[in-house]
Amino acid sequence: MPTFAEALKDLLFPPHCLGCGLRLATSRPPLLCPQCITGLHFLRSPLCSCCGLPFVTGADHLCGDCLTGRHAFDLARSLLQYRPPASDLVLALKFTGSLTGLATLRALFAREGFLASFGKPDLLLPVPLHNGRLRSRGFNQALVIARECLPQWRDRLAPDLLRRHRPATPQALLSGKERRVNLRNAFSLAHPDRVAGAKILLVDDVYTTGTTVNECSRVLRKAGAERIEVLTVARSLAPGVFA
Repeated sequence: MPTFAEALKDLLFPPHCLGCGLRLATSRPPLLCPQCITGLHFLRSPLCSCCGLPFVTGADHLCGDCLTGRHAFDLARSLLQYRPPASDLVLALKFTGSLTGLATLRALFAREGFLASFGKPDLLLPVPLHNGRLRSRGFNQALVIARECLPQWRDRLAPDLLRRHRPATPQALLSGKERRVNLRNAFSLAHPDRVAGAKILLVDDVYTTGTTVNECSRVLRKAGAERIEVLTVARSLAPGVFA
C-alpha cells in the first residue's frame, strides 16, 4: 500500500513504463507495465555451469567453450537476455546517462533471487573504461550498476583497482577474434597485492562474447585471485539461442 507521500508524488509526477511509456499506477519499482514485464527474458536454468549460456533443455552443464577451459573466470551470470525492453534500460543508462532504470534493475535482481548465484565477494570491481571514454561519457555504467544495484556489497567496491590503460576500438564493431586481439594487454591492476587470495565479483552491463570480462579475469587470475565471478545485467545471444 503506497504511503501518502508516495501517492502524492505519483499524482504530481505520474510514473511511466520504462519500456513502452505507458502510464503506471505506482512509482514503486520495477517501472514496467505488465506487458513489458512479460517481455523480459530471464536467463534461468538450464545454463552452462561456468559462463551461464542458456540451453533449451536438460540440466546445467558445461558448454563447448567452457569445456576447453577458454574462460579465466569461475562463474558468469546475466539476469536478462539483451533484447527489448531489457536492452532499452541498459542503453538509456549507457548512452543518455538516465539513472531512472537503476531502481528497476535493483528490484528485478531481488525479485528473481539473482544474487543468490554469487558468493560474498571480498572485492567488487566494475569493468573500467579508458580515461578518454570516461571523460566523453561522464561516468562508467559498470560502476553505477555495481554501486546502485548491489548496495549490500558497496563497502567492498574498489573502482580504481582494475584499470584500462589504453583505448581500443568499440567491441560492438568487431568479430570474436578481433575482440580478443583488441583487448589484449588493455587492463592492469593498480595494486596487484590486494587481489592475491581474494574472491572477486566483476560487474559489467552486457555480456556479448565474454571477451572483456575474460581479459579482466585473466589479469586478476595472474595476480592470484582465488575466485572470480562475473555479474552482468544482460547477455547478448545469437538469433534463435534462448531457452
